[in-house]
Amino acid sequence: MKRRLLIIGTLATFYVLSYLVFRNKNVETWDKDGKQYVIFPKGQTWIYYLYRPLTYIDSKVTTINFHIGLHE
Repeated sequence: MKRRLLIIGTLATFYVLSYLVFRNKNVETWDKDGKQYVIFPKGQTWIYYLYRPLTYIDSKVTTINFHIGLHE
């Protein structure tokens, strides 16, 4: 039981840390509204769906926004 919890905890920690790395590498401030957005790559929506649960929490806590593809 302890081993299983350790594995789950390790995977959850890796998931959150990988999201934070992705988020920090893909933040952009949009000139039109001055707000920060995490930009998910267009054509790779699997990344968006992978991190979608964390984006809800992140949006509520930090008020950052999210966008698929570059702003035009």
